[in-house]
Amino acid sequence: MFEAAVSTALRGVRIGRERWAALGVGTRDGVLAVLLAPVVFAPLTAPVGAEFGDLPTRPYDLPGLLLTAALWLPLTVRRRWPGACLAVIATAFAIRELAGYPATFASVGLYVALYGVGAHGAWRDRGAGTAGDQGDGDHGYRGTGVRGGDVRGEDARSEGARGQGAPPVVAVGVGVVVGVGVASVLYVLFAIGLHGRGSPQGISDFVLIYAVLACCWAGGRAVRSWRAAEEGRRRAGVEAAMARERARIARELHDVVTHHVTAMVVQADAAQFVLADAPDRVATGLEAISDSGRRALTDLQHLLGVLNASGAGREGDRAPAPSPGTLGELVAHTRAAGQPVRLTEHGERRPMPSAVELAAYRVVQEALTNALKHAPGHPTHVQVRYGHEEIEVEVTTEPAPARSAVPAPRRAPVRGGGHGLVGLRERVGVFGGELRAGAAADGGFAVLARIPAGGGA
Repeated sequence: MFEAAVSTALRGVRIGRERWAALGVGTRDGVLAVLLAPVVFAPLTAPVGAEFGDLPTRPYDLPGLLLTAALWLPLTVRRRWPGACLAVIATAFAIRELAGYPATFASVGLYVALYGVGAHGAWRDRGAGTAGDQGDGDHGYRGTGVRGGDVRGEDARSEGARGQGAPPVVAVGVGVVVGVGVASVLYVLFAIGLHGRGSPQGISDFVLIYAVLACCWAGGRAVRSWRAAEEGRRRAGVEAAMARERARIARELHDVVTHHVTAMVVQADAAQFVLADAPDRVATGLEAISDSGRRALTDLQHLLGVLNASGAGREGDRAPAPSPGTLGELVAHTRAAGQPVRLTEHGERRPMPSAVELAAYRVVQEALTNALKHAPGHPTHVQVRYGHEEIEVEVTTEPAPARSAVPAPRRAPVRGGGHGLVGLRERVGVFGGELRAGAAADGGFAVLARIPAGGGA
């Protein structure tokens, strides 16, 4: 019973926080200002507040009530317009002090406004593109190159710097120095006014008060810097995730497209080569080209289905992911392209994670693609060994060419981007496996991959 009550209470708190966060910044600040009203006017707390001049007090009148309201009502826009909020509150506070109205709890609005300027003030470092210039987590900073969670590049930063005429950091520093200087001058004039009205406070007292006010502003700046660091780390994490995703998509596209396109090019060249001498064999080559195209479309449809973040497509509409169980089809397809390929499987095939099966399939696919591109007509042997803890894939290409069913045409070799084996090493390394590729002892070429069957080391 008690646990159920606690769970219900926590759920209510969580729902309340979510609804509160869904409100706009102005709405939240307005609600807080309204809730502060009873504290401002309550008999117990109303006399508690800041009093700088210690001047003889005068009773409240209508102007005094209006000035008191001006100390806390502007807090409704403390994050939307922090500068204007501070200007109104500071002016009202100075007039109240010089007029000698009694201390009020509403005067704490001065400290809150100073903190707000430090934490949310709109220093116009346009194009700086730093998270430290965000006034709040709910909205972007005015005059910057960043809006909310937008990730802009160095182009935006450099463009902003050119428009400003000075480096962004220098522009921010100048703005801060000018703002602090103006505020300090106004404070000195305020202190002189209090002294002229007969305030017993000395220079050391006014310096101490100034230090307290400066600490409020510095506290806001410290929070702002912390937010900037957090936002910088978040943006760096997003950019790193985007880079990893781009690399993964590029690797998948390379694996899917390169093999089929290479086979189609080789088959088309072979068809042209035999067109004059054996036109009846051209139909076989065209059929193989058509089959390669269909396989490429099937693999691309599967890849697009996996990358479809919306999840609109039904799972049953997607083609199954390639696996070691479909290596026979891959070998037959490569053999139809004119490459003599032999497949040997050792051990009992056990259930494995689909990602591991896909990695093993891609190793064979890339190795056969390289054989088609760089050693057409050379005998190639694919061996797959299923172990208890790992799956081992080995693809070897012999150095001596053999007579293939379709003579290899004398054309420039098909060139790739040079990223296939690198991508395979990354793919295999994700699971704690290893991949080795290089010249074999007999002068051929060998690719060997060992992948943990459990999907990780």
